[in-house]
Amino acid sequence: MTASTCPFRIGLLGHGTVGAAFEALLAERADRIEAITGLRPVLSGVLTRSSGGDFEELLARSDMIVELIGGLEPARDYLLRAMRAGRHVVTANKQLLSHHGEELWDLAREQGVQLRFEGAVAGVVPVIRVLSESLAGASIDRVHGIVNGTTNFILSEMERTGGSFAQALAEAQRLGYAEADPTDDVTGRDAAAKMAIIARLAFETPVHIDQVRYEGIEQIQPDDLEYARDLGLGLKLIGTAERVGPESLSVRVYPAFLYPGHPLASVSGPFNAVTVESEAITEITMSGPGAGGPQTASAVLGDVISAMIPPASVPPAAESLSIVTDVDSSFYLYLSVDDVPGVLASVATVLGRHDVSVKSVVQKGLGGRARLVMVVHRVLESRFYAAMAEIAQLDAMRDPPRAIRVIEEEFN
Repeated sequence: MTASTCPFRIGLLGHGTVGAAFEALLAERADRIEAITGLRPVLSGVLTRSSGGDFEELLARSDMIVELIGGLEPARDYLLRAMRAGRHVVTANKQLLSHHGEELWDLAREQGVQLRFEGAVAGVVPVIRVLSESLAGASIDRVHGIVNGTTNFILSEMERTGGSFAQALAEAQRLGYAEADPTDDVTGRDAAAKMAIIARLAFETPVHIDQVRYEGIEQIQPDDLEYARDLGLGLKLIGTAERVGPESLSVRVYPAFLYPGHPLASVSGPFNAVTVESEAITEITMSGPGAGGPQTASAVLGDVISAMIPPASVPPAAESLSIVTDVDSSFYLYLSVDDVPGVLASVATVLGRHDVSVKSVVQKGLGGRARLVMVVHRVLESRFYAAMAEIAQLDAMRDPPRAIRVIEEEFN
């Protein structure tokens, strides 16, 4: 630090995988940050759940607070107190923002401080900056993507090896892509929190995580991936936020099959990717690593540098769109049936009664047992699930039907 350089003091909350990686990266890049901003970033102290510490003391000797402690409390309390004291804040806490984002953003505007959160959504993929800055003037129609690297690795591993979900999860844990308790990841809740944040920025309407319908990947079977290959499909856990009519919004997370021409179809392993669609820009896709301490720490450090320079804030919500859950979708349908004459006709009759149209069918027999796998055209989800419930009652059914959504769009 030169005699004329002012130190910029950063108080760190949390020192786990991401916190430790952030501390190391901050020290490594301090010279470069000083050259860019004219300020020398220094760590003024660390407060953790296990070691404790006095937050007010840390706050008093900090110009900015970086929150990597996770959870809802005391993280929410710390950030509110920091902003009321006039401090900029950076966080990677998607659960906090998906529950209390409006309260935090309102206070940041009121206090004239910055609240930045790029690391909360998609690792090093700069979707937050693109939505809030680069595409601020565009009217967004849909944002969808792969926003959980753990589940993307698991599905890629199942496809590559033909193994079970449990086997792929164990490998993800061995490599450090999955936590010891992977519940939030594999159930889709982690992705739902991220999609609530993305939807808030893309559509300028409040979205709480409780309004996001989500499904996970625990029920995916190796057979599903085998038949998908026969149909030319690949499986991903997809988060979608899209306009449904002029006054409604759908935000959801679900396993979905993609055709090869879709920009998300080739994203494999622990990578994230987000596609933004708008009439003004057609479609852009951003991708990059989505899991890991160094990757998230890099996104956090980018926010720190941005907060050291110009002011920025999340504007107040401009709309109040209703959140709908019954939307059109295409589906993959797996049926295990007795191999008897007329079973396909019976299934087709039920589907027709609910206005469900079949796009393609694969049928394989196995002794007295057969497997019917089909893809149906887009239909209102309530109609499809009503048909599936009726099919489940047919005498020829040996096991409950399985369904996975299919995204039909392909981009060239």
